[in-house]
Amino acid sequence: MVVYFVGVILTRRIGWLRAYNIPEPVIGGFLAAIVIWALYSVSGFSIDFEMATRDKLLVIFFASVGVNARLSNLLAGGRPLGVLCVLTVIFVVLQNVLGRLGVSLFGLPSAAGVIMGSVALVGGHGTTIAWAPAIAAEHDFPAAMETGSAVATLGLVIASVLGGPVAKFLIERDKLIAEAEPASSADIATEAASPSTLPSIDTLSIMHALLVVNIAVILGYLVHRPMAAMGMKLPLFVPCLLMGILLSNTVPLIFPKMPWPAQTPSLALISDYALSVFLAISLMSMKLWTLAAVAGPLLVVVAMQTLLAVVFIVFVLYPLLGRNYQAAVLSAGFTGLSLGATPTAIASMTAVTKHYGPSPNAFIILPLVSAVFVDLVNVVAIRVFLSF
Repeated sequence: MVVYFVGVILTRRIGWLRAYNIPEPVIGGFLAAIVIWALYSVSGFSIDFEMATRDKLLVIFFASVGVNARLSNLLAGGRPLGVLCVLTVIFVVLQNVLGRLGVSLFGLPSAAGVIMGSVALVGGHGTTIAWAPAIAAEHDFPAAMETGSAVATLGLVIASVLGGPVAKFLIERDKLIAEAEPASSADIATEAASPSTLPSIDTLSIMHALLVVNIAVILGYLVHRPMAAMGMKLPLFVPCLLMGILLSNTVPLIFPKMPWPAQTPSLALISDYALSVFLAISLMSMKLWTLAAVAGPLLVVVAMQTLLAVVFIVFVLYPLLGRNYQAAVLSAGFTGLSLGATPTAIASMTAVTKHYGPSPNAFIILPLVSAVFVDLVNVVAIRVFLSF
């Protein structure tokens, strides 16, 4: 928590950290890791951390993501949402193919290509921390955690810088203007953003959300055991995520009058807390000196991934989404999604719409893809590529 608050203080005082939208626990965690690296360099003394609490916070976070997922919202996004989902699948595959190709040029283990692919870039820090221990232990790449965290952070910075310019190029090249959205879509976006429409946070709402999340975690544990016995080696967070989705899309239908914590401030608070502390613990425990052997390949592969993202967005995603203003705004968001994280994507779209005009539907479509669909697709892709 001290590391987290160091990140908060630095973010408030240093403007470019706010501009790049780098999460506070990432900033504080990397600073702590650098201090520990300096201590190791001077004295040879290495510090190890106990990780049981971090691992529990991981499953709580992903169970919260599952509970928050409403499949009805996905269906309401229409054609652009469907197109974006399909293109996301294609891009995740391309990202892993390019990662494998890049690391092969340097003679690194093939699993390093998955770490420098969708694990760290589309998946971000959370997915990196979830998969890196297994990849390090089972696929002969001991620097998996440090490499993935470095790639994820570098991706955040690049995504923050690129999102706005990509949209600016498309908008000004095609002389696009913001079009009025259908009233229903605008109303939905306004209502979703209005605090007055959301239930308040109190002891009862927090306890209710915690109860549902813990039920999802328990079910995830119970499902994980037979899956492991059948040879399906998935991280524990995956069945917890799936059980959360299952609960959130069945219980409210069976018991329509029962209050449900999905998409409430209380559930968001639990999710944010779990993610923030889990990131801080994970990043401060990195042994940065193990990165020396992969620093060159890391920069080359990230440069290749950046070029792939820009080419894919400009020549594939933008045309298939309709070459209109909304497509351009979503292109800015996909830059953040493909190289950084959801907050980076939303920040890029916000900057574009403040300058060129509103696009309410874009702010509904992209979070739906990033909150539910990407995680599920990425789990499958990672397992497939690691099995090769």
